[in-house]
Amino acid sequence: MLTSKVRHRLAQKTSALGLMGTLVLFAGSLFVGPAPAAAESSSVAVDKPFAYTCTGGPFSNTSISVKLSAPDSAAAGTTFDLKVGIPALTLTAAATTASTVGVTAALTPTNGTIADSATAKTGAAIAVGSTAVPAGDATYRVTVTTGATGKVSIKPGQIKLAVGTTASAAATTCTTVSTDVLDVTIGTGTGSGTDIVDYECTGPGATGETQNVQIKVELTMPTSARANQQFEIGWKGTYVTGQELQAPTTGTLTPKIFAYTTMTGITGLTSATGEGTLGTITAGQTIPLPTTAVSLKSTATSTGTATVKPGKLNFGANTATGNQPMIECAVQNDTELKTYPLVVGTATSTPTSSNTPTGTPTGTPTPTKTKTEFVTETPTSEKTTERSSETPRKGADTGAGGDAGPDGRMFLLAGSVLIMGAGAGGLLLRRRSISKG
Repeated sequence: MLTSKVRHRLAQKTSALGLMGTLVLFAGSLFVGPAPAAAESSSVAVDKPFAYTCTGGPFSNTSISVKLSAPDSAAAGTTFDLKVGIPALTLTAAATTASTVGVTAALTPTNGTIADSATAKTGAAIAVGSTAVPAGDATYRVTVTTGATGKVSIKPGQIKLAVGTTASAAATTCTTVSTDVLDVTIGTGTGSGTDIVDYECTGPGATGETQNVQIKVELTMPTSARANQQFEIGWKGTYVTGQELQAPTTGTLTPKIFAYTTMTGITGLTSATGEGTLGTITAGQTIPLPTTAVSLKSTATSTGTATVKPGKLNFGANTATGNQPMIECAVQNDTELKTYPLVVGTATSTPTSSNTPTGTPTGTPTPTKTKTEFVTETPTSEKTTERSSETPRKGADTGAGGDAGPDGRMFLLAGSVLIMGAGAGGLLLRRRSISKG
C-alpha cells in the first residue's frame, strides 16, 4: 500500500513537472518568435519624363515618353547609374527570332561624364511571333567630376531604337525638342553613401504611433575648429516627397527640433547637438522643418580628424515630463550614410611679448589673472534617456538585441530542463512498476 502511494505521488509530481515545462517553453516561444526581418534599404531616386517623336525603323510608334531616373544625390568623385526608361513599343512586323531592344541614347552631362554613351544598351526582350514589346530600361554609368559642387545636369538627346544591340541603319530615330534636364545634387560629404536619412519616428508618448520618415540632410563642417574651443556644425534637412513626418492629431507639439550628429575618430568627441525652431504646426499635417540651418555645437579636447554623420532627431518638448521629447526619430540606415570630415586643429593661445624690460622695477607688479571657461551648450532634451533613439533597429548592427526585454532563450532552456526531468521521473516510475511486477 505504501509503495503504491509513493508511486502515485511520484506520478503526480512527474505530470506536474512536465506540464510546467511545457508552459515555460510556450512562454519562451512568445519572446523568441520569428527573427525580425532586416530593414530594407531604400533607394531614393529622382526621375523626369521627356517627350519624343519617332520616325522610321522597326517600330511603328510615332511618339513616346522616355523617363530618365537617377539617385537624388551623389558625392563628387563617385559614380551612379542613370536609367533610360523606354515605354512599351510596337513592331511593324512580328519578330521571327527572339531578341532585345537596342537603345542608343545621346546624353550630355554637366559636372560629370558618361563613358559609354555611344554604346548600344540592352532594353526589353522581344518574343518570337509578337509585335508587342514591353517597357524596359537601358542603364548608363555616370561619373561625377571630382571636386564638383552644385548639381550634375543631364540633357537627353537623340535616341535610336533597334532590334538587337548591333548598330543598324534601320533603327527607329526619336528626337526631343525639350531643353529641360535631369538634375542630381552633388553632396558635400566625402563618403560614397547617401545623404537621405531613413528615420523611424515614435510618439507622442510611449504608446504613440510609429512613422517611417526620410529626410535629405546636409551638414556643413567648420573650417577653423580648435581643441578646447566650441565649434558649430550646420544642419539642414529637406523631406523626401511622400515621406514627411506628420503631427499628432491631438495635443500640442511645441515648435522645436533637436538635431544631432554622431562622431568618431577623436577620443571624447561623440556628438554635436543643436536646437531649431519649426514653422507653424497643424494637427495631422506635415511638421515643417526649419528653413535655415540649425547650429549644432560641441567641443573637442584634442586635435585630429573626426568622421561625422547625421544622427537622431527629436521634435517638441513635453514640459510635463521634464522636457522629454514628444516625438523621437532614430536613424535606420546609419551604415549607408554619407560621411563628413571634421578637422580639429591646435588650440590658439594669446601671444606673449618677447621684449625683456631693462632696469629695476620701482614697484611690485600686480599679476594679471586669466580665466578660461569651456562651455558646451546642450538642448534640454539631451538630459533624458532616449530609449527609442538609442535602440538599434537591427541587432546585427551591435551584436546584441538592444532593449528587447527578457531573452526567450532562457525560457526555452528552463522549459527543456523541466520536461527532461519529467521524462526521467516517468521512466523511473515505469521501471519500478516493472520490477515490482
